[in-house]
Amino acid sequence: MNHSELLKLAIKASISAGAKILEIYKNDNFGFQSKDDESPLTIADITSNNAIMSYLNTTNIPIISEENKEIAYADRKDWNECWIVDPLDGTKEFIKKNGEFTVNIALCTFGKPTLGVIYVPVTREIYYAEVNNNVAYKSILDQDHSITKELFSEEDRIAPSLLDKYLITVVGSRSHMNKNTLDYIDSVKPNFENVDIVSKGSSLKFCLVAEGKADVYPRFAPTMEWDTAAGQAICNAVGLNVISQETKEELNYNKENLLNPFFLVRK
Repeated sequence: MNHSELLKLAIKASISAGAKILEIYKNDNFGFQSKDDESPLTIADITSNNAIMSYLNTTNIPIISEENKEIAYADRKDWNECWIVDPLDGTKEFIKKNGEFTVNIALCTFGKPTLGVIYVPVTREIYYAEVNNNVAYKSILDQDHSITKELFSEEDRIAPSLLDKYLITVVGSRSHMNKNTLDYIDSVKPNFENVDIVSKGSSLKFCLVAEGKADVYPRFAPTMEWDTAAGQAICNAVGLNVISQETKEELNYNKENLLNPFFLVRK
C-alpha cells in the first residue's frame, strides 16, 4: 500500500473504533478498572483496540498500541516504520462523559510521524493529515458515522492562525493544568495584550492549534508516544512544530522509552 491508501485505511479503522466506543459510551457500565500505572481502562479501550487491529494487521506494518502487549526495544529498534495507536485517548474524559476523547492512529517512519488520524466520536469530527504533502483536513461525518462527502476536499483543509500582538490563545490539559504550565502562560503575557486559556482533554489540544482555534499548546506533564503521534502528524502537516523541551527538536517515536519529554506545540 502507498501512503494515500494507508491513510484511508487508518481513517476507516478510526471511524469503526469510534462507532463501537459510542455504543459503550451510551451505557453506564464501562467495566472500569485501573492498570498497573493507575491509569483507567474500560471495555471501550479494549473494544476500540480490537477494531483498529483488525484493519492495521492487514498492512503487515508493526504496531505499537497502548492496549497491546508491550514489545521489547530489542525487537523494535530496527523497525523503519510502525503504527502508533491510542484506541481511546482521554479515558478519564470518557468516564466523565464530557465528550472530549478521541481515537488516535499514526504511521511513523524512521521515528517521525508521516500520517495521522484523530477521530472524535461524540462530535463525529475527523482530523487527518499526510505530512509529506503538507496537508491536513477536518471532516464531519453523519449521525451513523458514515462519510457523506468526498474526503480530502479543499474546503475541509485546516491551517493554524496567524499570531498577532493583541491575543494569544493557550490550550492546556483539562486534567494536567499544573504549575509549570501556568508559569509558561505567565511568561508569554508580557508579549500580548490578552491571553486566553482554553482547557481540553485528549489529543483535541493538537487539533485546536492545527485548525487555528488556539495558538500554542504547552505540555509540561507526562505523555506517551501514542498520546501524541497522531496529533504531531496533523500539526507538522500544517507547519507547526512539536518541540521537545529537552532536546529543542521535534519529538521522536519508537524510542527505547516510550515516555515523551515535555513539549511545546507552536509555529
